[in-house]
Amino acid sequence: MLSIALRTLRTRRATFAGSFVALCLGVALITVMGLTLASSLDAPDRGPERFAAAPVVVKGRDTLTVSTPVGDRTRKLARPRAVPGATVARLRALGDVVEDRAFAVRADGGPADLVGHPWSTARFAPYELEAGRAPEAPDEVVVSGDWARPGARVRTGGGTVRVVGTVAGLGFENAVFYTDTRAAGLSPRSLQLVVDADAAAVRAAVRDGDGVRVLTGDARRYADADPDRDSEALAALNAMFGTAGGVTGFVSVFVVASTFAFSVAQRRREFGLLRTAGATPGQIRRMVVHEALVVGALASASGCLLGARAAPGLAGWAVGEGLAPRWFTIGNHVWPYHVAFWTGLAVALCGVAAASWRAGTTGPAEALREASVDTRTMTRGRLLFGAVLLATAVVTLVLALTADPGDLLHRKSYVSRPMLLITAAALAAPVAVRPLTRLIAWLPARLPGAGGMLVRENAAAGVRRTAAVAAPVLVTVALAGSLLGATATLDAAKAAEVRGRTAADFVVTPADDAGFDDATLRRIRAVTGARAGASSASAVYVLEEGVALVGSGARAAEPEELAATARLPLAAGRLSDLDDDSIVVNEEWEEHRVGERVDVWLGDGGRKSLRIAAVMTTGTGDNGVYVTPRNAPGAPVDRVDVRLADGADGADPGTVAAALRQAVRASGGVVRTKDAWVRATYPETGRTTRAGLFLVLGIALLYTGVSLVNTMVMATSDRIREFAALRLAGATRGQVLRLTGAEALTVVAVGGVLGALVAAFNLAGLWGALSLLSVRASVEVPWTALAAVTGTCAVLAVLSAVVPAGLALRRGAVELAGARE
Repeated sequence: MLSIALRTLRTRRATFAGSFVALCLGVALITVMGLTLASSLDAPDRGPERFAAAPVVVKGRDTLTVSTPVGDRTRKLARPRAVPGATVARLRALGDVVEDRAFAVRADGGPADLVGHPWSTARFAPYELEAGRAPEAPDEVVVSGDWARPGARVRTGGGTVRVVGTVAGLGFENAVFYTDTRAAGLSPRSLQLVVDADAAAVRAAVRDGDGVRVLTGDARRYADADPDRDSEALAALNAMFGTAGGVTGFVSVFVVASTFAFSVAQRRREFGLLRTAGATPGQIRRMVVHEALVVGALASASGCLLGARAAPGLAGWAVGEGLAPRWFTIGNHVWPYHVAFWTGLAVALCGVAAASWRAGTTGPAEALREASVDTRTMTRGRLLFGAVLLATAVVTLVLALTADPGDLLHRKSYVSRPMLLITAAALAAPVAVRPLTRLIAWLPARLPGAGGMLVRENAAAGVRRTAAVAAPVLVTVALAGSLLGATATLDAAKAAEVRGRTAADFVVTPADDAGFDDATLRRIRAVTGARAGASSASAVYVLEEGVALVGSGARAAEPEELAATARLPLAAGRLSDLDDDSIVVNEEWEEHRVGERVDVWLGDGGRKSLRIAAVMTTGTGDNGVYVTPRNAPGAPVDRVDVRLADGADGADPGTVAAALRQAVRASGGVVRTKDAWVRATYPETGRTTRAGLFLVLGIALLYTGVSLVNTMVMATSDRIREFAALRLAGATRGQVLRLTGAEALTVVAVGGVLGALVAAFNLAGLWGALSLLSVRASVEVPWTALAAVTGTCAVLAVLSAVVPAGLALRRGAVELAGARE
């Protein structure tokens, strides 16, 4: 049977070309994902950047460590502490002490990620002047890079400044250097400092109770901004490519299995002849398996070579898009090739398993069969397996909704759950194809002429062909609708939460991280006809079940102002009970009830026992907690909600807006309406998640294109005698081509409808979870993406059906009738 399989591969090259291409592409993608994952498992040791030339760095307390029965638990503090004044005094006795500051700077025409520093810290990187001089006046700055030249005047959030010098950029930041005095005014808190003294003497001067760290050598990198950014970026990269790799494996099995099943169904007369010649069912099955084994081995080897060449390009794209660190490259790893090759071979064998069994059941009488109507398209095993998967998808969704609806909002859930239902829908597709085809083609079949009727009957009669073409369309449409619809729905739900939590008409935000000063707040509160509520961002940490240290985002506000400008979604308690001895939590704090006391750690690491004044609904997980300003030490006011006064004291919105702009003009604050503020702070899907989703959809669409072209070409070549019969019956060449194109569109419509139903089920589950979490949100359907995906599938299907048919119809009708299938 191996020799027959090899001869079959030679004579049916077109039939197996699609399977080869699909499998080769899948192995290439798995190779790329494997090489990327292997190269991102460990980040290289990063040395210090801003303080590479600093002798010793002393850093204030920036972590919270809590002892538990299972070991210490550590979290980064939302409000790190400055080095205590007494410690600074002792350090000054040892040598020169330079206070470091870092704050965001917004400048017209400058990079979006500008960071301000005192000029005295520039030498510790070291930065060196390329042009101009050091800043000497409060309105003078030195910038890194070439976005501004000496002499230029630049408008910033803190006023207009003059560039007096430039330094070469070092790659890790875009810096703006002020005089030390001006930097201290823009960012009063200094969280770390550089000491020009012996490290041993510095450690001796720092007392254990100070909570500060002395950094020397490579440890000075912990004084850089976000020293763990490489590890975090690689973790996100692993998640993205891991998801893409999983979808690649799923879709490749799907496409290869569909292609092999259709090719086996096309060859039933060939198998019937072999059975007539004496071949046993086992021999037929072994022949089909041998064919898959040869195709799988060749495709897997080719895919590994293709993946090795494509991986560096993907790594470069990830770096260029900011999804990976600048240093990220593809390393020399062997195991991804083994994984990809053997996975490809396994995919080929798994894909042909069901097809080989069906081939073995072919009887000798099939050699005499002429009818084109598909029979026994739905085996008991396929029906049972599809029903089990469908029931599993429904049951797991119901269990998730009843047990933990919040779990459905996580990326891993809304990415993985659709796969189960997609598989179930694809297995059950032959059952739905015939009635759905008749429904879609009902109106065209009623039109004058026989064209519509022929389209309906041909698509309904060739169930296997229709199901094979509809399956990849189903996968792509379902993935596009489920993934993009889920992220859009969650984004809309979070935006609705943000909008619903505030009763303000205007929201005022500062120009920089320093927040509003007291003078600005007094001017805002003095605006006639409005009520202002200032709040700060902080955090609260709690030990759950005695072993898990969990942090929650917190907003700090005066209770009276909060009650006047906020509409918190309370499930229990009263907002008016909030005071300096209490806290408002959400339902994620399941162990605690209104009136109970809970031990927490504040944003600066201080421990305190607070009474629960009220409990909010969980929502999408962004409700956080609320405390008073006394329980958010060191947190600057970063937002002021302003509500127009009601009744006769009310003021014109335009007048209030103008007064607010005047109040914050000196500090550079921004005044927006509530809707404009929500749009500006819209909680959109993260860049890495978005890129991962489009990567997944790109893979699915690529596979869809390969499968569509392959299946349509195979199906068209198998229908040559059918075309001849139509020509002999009087149909013109153009009519046959239009009929072929209309059939292709009908089949794509069938796959699109099935995919849309799968996406609707998944989005309905997400909407149900949001409703149970007390979030009022509508389902966001990605119509543009669905139209683009379906349109692309339609174009590919029509072209791959009409072009082979047009080439075949160049011959005469009699010649076509005598052609071999």
